[in-house]
Amino acid sequence: MKGVILAGGLGTRLRPLTLVTNKHLLPVYDRPMIYYPIQCLLNAGIRDILVVTGGEHAGDFLKLLKNGKQLGIRHLEYAYQEGEGGIAEALKLAEEFADRDKLCVILGDNIIEKDIKKAAGDFFTQPSGAKVILKEVDDPQRFGVARMDGHDPPRIVEIIEKPADPPGNLAVTGIYFYDAGVFRICETLKPSGRGELEITDVNNAYLARGDLTSEILDGWWTDAGTFESLFRASTLVARGGANSGFGFEAASDGAPLFAGERP
Repeated sequence: MKGVILAGGLGTRLRPLTLVTNKHLLPVYDRPMIYYPIQCLLNAGIRDILVVTGGEHAGDFLKLLKNGKQLGIRHLEYAYQEGEGGIAEALKLAEEFADRDKLCVILGDNIIEKDIKKAAGDFFTQPSGAKVILKEVDDPQRFGVARMDGHDPPRIVEIIEKPADPPGNLAVTGIYFYDAGVFRICETLKPSGRGELEITDVNNAYLARGDLTSEILDGWWTDAGTFESLFRASTLVARGGANSGFGFEAASDGAPLFAGERP
């Protein structure tokens, strides 16, 4: 399985900070935001990673990450997204990198307390389709929300993007698993009312054919795309101590930035 981190966009909600750098290079406590989704993938055993970015500060990722070897990444690639066409539009740039392998896709501003090892392992053995990671939130109107049925365990019936009247509080986090068929689905999408190809439409396409599974994330989860959520993310990481559940270790004199197994 390969990993894709979507780190494009203009970050308008974080201006003026994003006038001088990409949102995903802003600090979350004591590390650049992009380090957290990288570590999430590494903790799941995924070491082939594509970073999709864009904008005038895209070259700064190369300055920071280089070829990824110092972070424990086996193979690191970059793709450039022109403009803002939505998450699904950015995902289309990963088709050649995927080379028909399964993918774990993470939005670059998503930060979790623990790991996705179980979800990654379950999807690795899932014959086909997709998997989404759900988490209970206090403000479901901000997210894609899963409407569940009455089965035990409950199953997703529908995913509604930013509902005014949410059917529950289970948000679809920015962590997704897809088989190689995701690129055919992306090609069939029509732009939404805001002119973007929506990832919710991708997930609902898998749901419609009965090929979408889900798991509820253990531990906290937050995005970091607004000043409020960026502050919350930094606070949560700081409260978690030096490792914050991510496996980070202090880097000095060329020591690795990440603890854990090396390729």
